Amino acid sequence: MLLAVSFVRCEVEGAAKLDPHISYVLVANHSSYMDIPALYDALPLELRFFAKKGLFSIPLLGWHLHRAGHLPVVRGDARASLKSMSEGAKLIRQRGISVLLFPEGGRTEEGIRPFKEGAAYIAIKAGVPIVPVGLVNMRGALPMHSLLLRPANVRVRVGDPIDTAGMTLHDRGRLNEMLQEQVTALASVN
Repeated sequence: MLLAVSFVRCEVEGAAKLDPHISYVLVANHSSYMDIPALYDALPLELRFFAKKGLFSIPLLGWHLHRAGHLPVVRGDARASLKSMSEGAKLIRQRGISVLLFPEGGRTEEGIRPFKEGAAYIAIKAGVPIVPVGLVNMRGALPMHSLLLRPANVRVRVGDPIDTAGMTLHDRGRLNEMLQEQVTALASVN
């Protein structure tokens, strides 16, 4: 509904690659607050996402994030981050849901920052496929540092799921590099 009232048209490519009966870890580039509404609209999955812990302290928003089962990430505290990633992997296994992460660690004004390894860690630990997703022109709908939604044509491109069966945590660096390459390619305008 938020997309429609904002005159944001969302084109989706590759959503048929996702089986709604399988749990995934999804990773996407992050450039706008409109990324999450677009992903919820585009992906045929029960989805939870990781959000910085500070968002859980905001009145109403924090209550909603907690109540909906989204997961807090503590930045700058390796032990707390590892705990939240392990809880995410456990949630995937126990409840059969998919999780979404923005491995850049936050929104970017341009380009894509280097990915953190948390998504690869979670997918390997949960034993589920990981899916690269590219978001195109999201800054056109809601630029960083703006609260003014603009009419825009945006695109969500879903890549091929990557099977993590047989991978160990030692493989997370290589998997993370592969994800960065694929998300960057999917998010490119062409």
